Amino acid sequence: MNYTGRYGMEFNPFIKNSKEILVETSDYKEVTFRLNYLLNIRGFGVLTGQPGLGKTTLLRNWSHALNQSAYKIIYISMSTLTVLEFYRQLASQMGIDPYFRKIDNFKAIQDVVIRYEKEKKIIPVIILDEAQYLKHATLNDLKIIFNFEMDSQDKAVILLAGLPQLNNILSLNSHEPLRQRITMNYELQPLDKEEASRYIEEKMKAAGCLQKVFDSNAMEAILNAAGGIPRMINKICNACLMTGNSRNENIISADTVMDTVNDLQLI
Repeated sequence: MNYTGRYGMEFNPFIKNSKEILVETSDYKEVTFRLNYLLNIRGFGVLTGQPGLGKTTLLRNWSHALNQSAYKIIYISMSTLTVLEFYRQLASQMGIDPYFRKIDNFKAIQDVVIRYEKEKKIIPVIILDEAQYLKHATLNDLKIIFNFEMDSQDKAVILLAGLPQLNNILSLNSHEPLRQRITMNYELQPLDKEEASRYIEEKMKAAGCLQKVFDSNAMEAILNAAGGIPRMINKICNACLMTGNSRNENIISADTVMDTVNDLQLI
């Protein structure tokens, strides 16, 4: 029997290429509220969290929901970019033919930000993901690029998203000028057991599942092994569906979960 059919699902909600199911946790709602606040006051924001908590997914959903005629969304992942590539990509996404000299890109980016506001009434929202990879000099440059001294309000939103060590980098004395410009700073936390359990249930329900799939001990084992990390919950649940089906279990047992976790080398 097909494993999705056995467990009453139209599709597997725990794998990446399936239909995206948004589970609005308390953290998700809090971050969305703070991001919308940042949108109103503009300036710099920081969003951190350990891997697997869903930072990138959250930012994608939030930015896609913005009014595209009022905001220019620019998303750049810093994980593989050199310094020059970063400046050229930032300029390019803002509709500028990139220059080879940093100072020329600075001036062109500042000019286009001003033009967006005056001519188009558009606010650039610049999301720099994996921002812990930003060079120290680039962090200092960001304050200069988006520093419009004569204006009382910032003209853009710059959101730095990354791992918790990003805050350690920003706490260095050399970044004090940038730190003073940060108006929102939030660190995502792992789900508690209640929310993690609801996360699993809502994922399965959205996939059409109306039956019991994991017995209570199996659910407890999943929650303990995943540690509140959504990516780990997805990984374990996906593997358990496969293993449970191969064992002809209509309700997955704790033994199956523990064997699966051992196979995944999570403990």
